[in-house]
Amino acid sequence: MPASYAHVLRLPHARTTFAAALLGRLSYGIVPLSVMLAVTRAHGSYTVAGAVMALFSATSVFLSPARAALIDRHGPRRALLPMTAAYAGLLGLLTALVRPPDAASPLVLGVVAAAAGTCTPPLGPAMRAVWSRIAPDPDLLRRAYSLDAVAEELLFVSGPLLVGALVAVASPAAGIAAGAVLITAGAAGFVMSPVVRAVRPEPAAATHRDGARGRVLRTVRRPVLAALGVGLALGAADLLVVAFAEEHGPGGAGAAWPLAALSAGSAVGGLLHGAVSWRTPAGVRLPLLTAGLGLAVLLAGLATGLGTLTAVMAAAGFFVSPALTTAYLLADESAPSGARVRAGAWVNTAVNAGSTAGTAAAGVLAGLLPTGWCLAAAGAATLLVAGTAVRGATRRGAPRPVGTGIV
Repeated sequence: MPASYAHVLRLPHARTTFAAALLGRLSYGIVPLSVMLAVTRAHGSYTVAGAVMALFSATSVFLSPARAALIDRHGPRRALLPMTAAYAGLLGLLTALVRPPDAASPLVLGVVAAAAGTCTPPLGPAMRAVWSRIAPDPDLLRRAYSLDAVAEELLFVSGPLLVGALVAVASPAAGIAAGAVLITAGAAGFVMSPVVRAVRPEPAAATHRDGARGRVLRTVRRPVLAALGVGLALGAADLLVVAFAEEHGPGGAGAAWPLAALSAGSAVGGLLHGAVSWRTPAGVRLPLLTAGLGLAVLLAGLATGLGTLTAVMAAAGFFVSPALTTAYLLADESAPSGARVRAGAWVNTAVNAGSTAGTAAAGVLAGLLPTGWCLAAAGAATLLVAGTAVRGATRRGAPRPVGTGIV
């Protein structure tokens, strides 16, 4: 049968499982902005809101591999349900605590936000591990991962838009509550899927418990490194595009166009990448795609206006989803038996950590250098990461074929 996107969605239980996972993951696009707006309104301070968000994001991102390990060890049903219940409950508590005029102190909000981040269910890595079970054929799996990456991109674009519409008729705290409802409904639907109910933890997940973190990270070092480079480029671009727009127009309103072009290019690139039957192995494609993104961001430093920058950002976006899809595929290929959710979570963590570092570094550079030079520096750093991944591929050789293990 032809390996197409329609074929992927016609696989047994694919549509219902994927739809449930996407419903839950929409919460990730809604909750952060809602928390930021709600805390700002409660205390009238961006500093307090930023600190609370930093605690929420830090625990959510950096503890993701640990939460994924629980899913590998105990299976998605036994791990996701209590994790989701705790996360939704803490979001509900946060909703109550941010309501003015009786909002809780910044310290209490920070503690609750950090606890909520600690319990964030890793629905993305869990769904990608299930794709490996639903779509054992390599071509189908690549298309499934591409579809997943593009859908996730759209969720993170539509989430803030939904928050904007919600805030127009209700308080920002309602967005936090909506995120709790979405994650509960999505995770419940996901674990009720027959294909998820059939998943059992592999013996290896328990056998290699000691030192498992280092072992998994070593095996997925190349895709994690490439994902770090992608995140670095994206984090820097987000800030520097705003700085560029402020230099070329009143209030920086023009930043929406290059950022929208980046997302649109990513969606188009992801769909095209998944539609092609590649003969080149994922381990070879990944550094090339990462280098393409770095080169595009570097060339963005030569932009003379918003129109030029928008075109270059669209070209840069063309590499984003393909690079991340390939990183997830390579992590899935390379993961030890019983550690696929963890492998995907490490790639997730690398993207978010790279984005945070890229934004921070760009903020420092923007105060010292012209915006064009800052963009060039971000692109050069991404190219350097791609070169490191190439050297790693040369040393380590080819990964094992796709689909040789089960979740």
